Amino acid sequence: MMASAKSTSDNLQPAKPRILLAVSGSVAAIKFEILCRKFLEWAEIRAVATQSSLHFIDRRSLPSDVLFYTDDDEWSTWKKIGDDVLHIELRKWADIMVIAPLSANTLAKIAGGLCDNLLTCIVRAWDYRKPIYVAPAMNTFMWNNAFTKRHLDVIKELGFHLIPPIAKTLACGDHGNGAMAEPHVIYNTIRLSFKPSAS
Repeated sequence: MMASAKSTSDNLQPAKPRILLAVSGSVAAIKFEILCRKFLEWAEIRAVATQSSLHFIDRRSLPSDVLFYTDDDEWSTWKKIGDDVLHIELRKWADIMVIAPLSANTLAKIAGGLCDNLLTCIVRAWDYRKPIYVAPAMNTFMWNNAFTKRHLDVIKELGFHLIPPIAKTLACGDHGNGAMAEPHVIYNTIRLSFKPSAS
């Protein structure tokens, strides 16, 4: 069927960026729905969740047009050599990866090169010519721990972009730095820094 003038004109519009939003096991994961809805204003979204993050997410509340993947999906459709491998396909699909919140545990795994779930397998297979952003969230004492500094230094050296946490009263009652940056800050940081590929 021949494309109409309208659809031809639409094709001249720049394609939406493809953003892979990942969530790990922090209380700040309760804001993941807000983050998804914010990014949908501008981009195509696919979402990846660790097993521990599911404690804080109501999957039914997520926008219906966001494809949502968990560890259970990693090998569910793989039957034989030649079939798609999910963590590779998601890496190929995405223009940008955002991990928000990034828990202390997932930070430590990434810094150590571990890849024992869908999220960390994507990171290990990532093409670092494409940006990857992290928005940490953890208890203040965890944030101030020497291990955290070492791990952040490692991922920064790899090319990760840090969206720093903020100081506030945390869910545990402690007051101090370690709360995830607000969703609108994460969104604005990435949108303002995004540079479309020249293809």
